[in-house]
Amino acid sequence: MEKFEVKAYGAESPVAELKLININRREATAKDIEIAILFCGVCHSDLHTARNDWGGTVYPSAPGHEIVGRVTKVGSDVTKFKVGDLAAVGCMVDSCQTCPSCAQDLEQYCQNGFVGTYNGKDKHLGGRTFGGYSEKIVVDEHFVLRVPENLDPAATAPLLCAGITTWSPLRHWNVGEHSTVAVVGLGGLGHMAIKLAKALGAKVTLFSRSPGKEQDALELGADEVVISTDDAQMAGVTGKFDLIIDTVPYVHDVNHYIPSLSTNGTLVLVGYLGPLDPMLNSVPLIMGRKSVAGSLIGGIAETQEMLDFCGKHNIVSEIEVVNIQDINEAYERMLKSDVRYRFVIDMASLK
Repeated sequence: MEKFEVKAYGAESPVAELKLININRREATAKDIEIAILFCGVCHSDLHTARNDWGGTVYPSAPGHEIVGRVTKVGSDVTKFKVGDLAAVGCMVDSCQTCPSCAQDLEQYCQNGFVGTYNGKDKHLGGRTFGGYSEKIVVDEHFVLRVPENLDPAATAPLLCAGITTWSPLRHWNVGEHSTVAVVGLGGLGHMAIKLAKALGAKVTLFSRSPGKEQDALELGADEVVISTDDAQMAGVTGKFDLIIDTVPYVHDVNHYIPSLSTNGTLVLVGYLGPLDPMLNSVPLIMGRKSVAGSLIGGIAETQEMLDFCGKHNIVSEIEVVNIQDINEAYERMLKSDVRYRFVIDMASLK
């Protein structure tokens, strides 16, 4: 297969800082779209992959799966896009497209494994896929998304992961104007959960461990803030929430929030991967038909639905734009939660 070389930023080992590297992209095939990348959001998954925190990273690794850019080339069979269109790519660039999950537009649960935008198996060129910290990307048209032209492209980029990760559970649990939703954690995911739940018509509460986030949460659209370390405030929301979206990315006590679920209520984990500690207590689940669930990003059709909804309601992320040369410093700041609420790389800086 024909290929061409582009500039990218990537890590060459788990302890190496990201630096300028050259990577290969395939020449667009009949169903492919080539995109010149304008902006790429910075996700915790980028850092975890670059540092091999989850194991399985193949080096060199160029992260980035919150991609917005302009179409520069389309294959002969492409029907959805033309050169010049504003387009986006999220966390996936391929799936089997034949299994029961893919048949239901749930490519993120592909039973043969979806292909990640980075560190996935590259069936075209061999080796691993490279992400959006680069000049260009070439993707099958099925996995390319339309971006509403009224949205700021830089602030749209985080919608491709932080946005869809919170939109998917809101839609799956049918959140609407009679819903009561709580959000645990106010970061890249949490701030999008508040914006999207509010736009869907729900009454929205932020659970925060410390009082410092109250003003921010209210400005983002929360109706109230509950300090989760205050026993009296927690008692005051017993049985209140239909859905709790838990965005905390590290192990924490989920049992603490279960009493605030209504009968039939669900707490859905979207931030933390791994065993729960302390262990989940089943008593309040059984006594109130409550659930603890998990959710992973969203399918392509659902991601397009989310982008269209954001276009209609003028919803984008709160961002800080950085140059690619500052990515290592951005990672360190991200570990300290020193960003409001998502870094986005201006890829013009790569030139």
